[in-house]
Amino acid sequence: MQTIVITGSTRGIGYGLADAFLDRGCSLMISGRTQAGVDEAVTTLLRKHEGAAILGYPCDVARPEQVQTLWDVAIERFGRVDIWINNAGVGQPFGEIRQLPPEQLAAPVQTNILGTLYGSRVALNGMVEQGFGALYNMEGLGSNGRKQPGLALYGATKYTVRYITEALAIETKDTPIIVGALSPGMVVTDILLTPYEGRPDKWQKDKRVLNILCDRVETVAPWLAKEILSNEKSGVRISWYRRGKLLRRFLAAPFRSRQIIDETR
Repeated sequence: MQTIVITGSTRGIGYGLADAFLDRGCSLMISGRTQAGVDEAVTTLLRKHEGAAILGYPCDVARPEQVQTLWDVAIERFGRVDIWINNAGVGQPFGEIRQLPPEQLAAPVQTNILGTLYGSRVALNGMVEQGFGALYNMEGLGSNGRKQPGLALYGATKYTVRYITEALAIETKDTPIIVGALSPGMVVTDILLTPYEGRPDKWQKDKRVLNILCDRVETVAPWLAKEILSNEKSGVRISWYRRGKLLRRFLAAPFRSRQIIDETR
């Protein structure tokens, strides 16, 4: 039974991964910023996975001492951490960088970049000490260098996450540790939908394409969990968008409608 720690796992794709790993018999550490959010996620998961080995603990990944405590609590409870996933992330309100106040510039940097660095440092040091383990960092819009006006701040943080992951894979090449990236594609979560709030015209314009591109958490998360558990190679990018998948979707779009998102923003 493998033990897995997922930051930012009280909702969204982190929660979906937690659910998928529990389906596969893993022990799990749930984490989010607030105790209330953690308690709610653990309670809901235990209703579905009665008797499962689940522990919840609050952690703000932008605070390194809390990240270290998250590792320590997991070790105290489970005795080992086989897989650590830096999933916690925040988005941004839609807007050009020059239009955003300083506090809105800081939040994605603190969570997406510093949180990834703090989590990676803690996990890698712990895994080197125990002699095994795998670290995965969650990519997102911008990881491949694509520039999206109005979402440049978020994209820049995810581009940095890719660099960090690739660098860590090189730095750990002489250790028994696996380092990899998770690329879930466009998944229907708050990070995807929030930039459309208060922008109904933009929502109506983009909705058709989003229904082609997007997938639900419950579709993507089980596939990612399966790939993570079977991977034995460092430096990999586990990507939902395999070669040709998007092209086939666009070619099929005139003949087959995908209703992934349909709510009004």
